[in-house]
Amino acid sequence: MIAPAAIVLVTGLLVAAGPKLPPTLAGLPALGPYVALFAAGAIALWFNRGRAFIAAMSMFCAYAGYRYAIDVGPFAAKVTYTALVVIVPANILAALVQPERGVFHHHSHRWLLVIIAEILIVLWIASAGRSNLSGVAWIGVFDHWALNSPPTPLVGRLLFAAAFAAAMWRSHPRPPAVQPRALDIGLAGALAAFFIAAEWGASPALFSAFMTAAGAVLFVAVLQETHRLAFVDELTSLPGRRALNERMAALGPVCTVAMADVDHFKKFNDVHGHDIGDQVLKLVAARLAQVEGGGVAFRYGGEEFCVVFDGRTADEALPHLEAIRASIESYKMAVRSDERPRDAVTGSRLRGATLPPQMISVTISIGVAGRASLDEKASAVVKAADKALYRAKQGGRNRVSR
Repeated sequence: MIAPAAIVLVTGLLVAAGPKLPPTLAGLPALGPYVALFAAGAIALWFNRGRAFIAAMSMFCAYAGYRYAIDVGPFAAKVTYTALVVIVPANILAALVQPERGVFHHHSHRWLLVIIAEILIVLWIASAGRSNLSGVAWIGVFDHWALNSPPTPLVGRLLFAAAFAAAMWRSHPRPPAVQPRALDIGLAGALAAFFIAAEWGASPALFSAFMTAAGAVLFVAVLQETHRLAFVDELTSLPGRRALNERMAALGPVCTVAMADVDHFKKFNDVHGHDIGDQVLKLVAARLAQVEGGGVAFRYGGEEFCVVFDGRTADEALPHLEAIRASIESYKMAVRSDERPRDAVTGSRLRGATLPPQMISVTISIGVAGRASLDEKASAVVKAADKALYRAKQGGRNRVSR
């Protein structure tokens, strides 16, 4: 959330206080949106981020079309401006209400057809009074109070508000996630920058500056989302193996590593199904993420987790690990019958009668190892913690061993 706000704020400050460019560089502001939006679209295409690609390409076409329409004439500019402040948020809203499928999927050609159709319709309307094909009927339509512009007409404002709300709703973290989704926050930030640009459409400098900001926001958001996908485990929202490797390389001379494993995890999958197995992993991850004493939890792989305490000895880390183990053991997880009615009223009436939920307990075993100097490699500490985990399982599970 900080990056989009910072980009928009810095753009505003540069526009307000920035020096006037010399004549030889006067064309740079007009070129900026092309570069920023094309770069945003290219990186979204490279990483297969469908919503960001649609947003970037919609804004790119809108900016290019408006710059061209200004040279054609006042009516063409008015039509193009109205179209861009309606079509761009409408495209983004349509992308947000659908699941993210990326750019390359079996329906991707439909977006291309939609964008081409939008461009052709705008060209047809903008040529009203200039060709027999368009006629003159469109000339009076854009004087209607709902479409009259600039600044942004009512229809555009409503679509902006709806798209912005959808982006913020998409970005809201859902358990077990603890952070907003960077890409959806970026879409909201790009919409805000685009709205500011639209409000100042009569000022070429302001319009270009905030269109550039919109492209920059999308570019940064795609990078942040890609980083999240590379370093954060999708199922549990804990940092993943790659993040753990980097963390291990940066540990100080005194540190403690704990390896945790879900007891009888294969049994959960075999008896209750993989959906319940995933819920177990999410439960354990959520509890491990709350470990105190400076510990940081990671998804190691499968049903294994790793907790790293930098600057803590094993003796200092043990009480915190024992507290987490006990909290997981005491939690009772409800497994509802497959025959439970979908209807909430019926399900509530039957709760505790013929279809009571089955309560299951989850336990974990933890192995702990520490190092006291940099002479001992971090990988050796992980292996020692893994051996301690094996001893915990051999000793009866649901315990912390050193």
